[in-house]
Amino acid sequence: MNVLTDNFSTYWEGFLGTVELTVYGSVLALALGFLMASFRVAPVGSLRVFGTVWVTVLRNTPLTLLFFAVLLGLPRFGLVLPFTVFAVLALGCYTSAFICEALRSGINTVPKGQGEAARSLGMTFGQTLSAVVLPQAFRSVIPPVGSTLIALAKNSAIAGAFSVTELLGTYKTMSELGYNIVWTFVWIALGYLVITLAISALFHVLERTWGVAR
Repeated sequence: MNVLTDNFSTYWEGFLGTVELTVYGSVLALALGFLMASFRVAPVGSLRVFGTVWVTVLRNTPLTLLFFAVLLGLPRFGLVLPFTVFAVLALGCYTSAFICEALRSGINTVPKGQGEAARSLGMTFGQTLSAVVLPQAFRSVIPPVGSTLIALAKNSAIAGAFSVTELLGTYKTMSELGYNIVWTFVWIALGYLVITLAISALFHVLERTWGVAR
């Protein structure tokens, strides 16, 4: 217990860092995921190709390699930002590919007749997608989207290897101070458990409120 009480401020700083990465990364992943899902079903061929390439490349690229590309590659092109921002970009872009595929599977569950009816009323593709298709698609994929964001929270641990303040990185400080490594990781694991349970509870509420009855 003294590992936590003696170093609460260190754990708290790491915990807040992980929460920050999770929140901002999730917002970016959801925004890009919705955008890429729209591209994947767009009537414009170039948009479909772009969406397909985005998903294929990111889903098949190790996240650690993506961190190296973003944190070490982008500054070479003159884009210098705080490492936390680079970490959010890496996490958000990587996770957006999985959000996109979850949403696309939801889009496929929406009857085609609804889209045709919307177009017969004079709605554009964008209006049909945003007002008719995507709201229904999201309702059907709330559980997998929640699971994907839980994975994002756990993947944020990689950011600690790139000088970003987050929960897992606190073990280095504890190890240097000579604390028992087992209890150090126990408290780290409990911190991640709190975050993942919070995400799970949020999506459970969303599923009960908006989810499709099965």
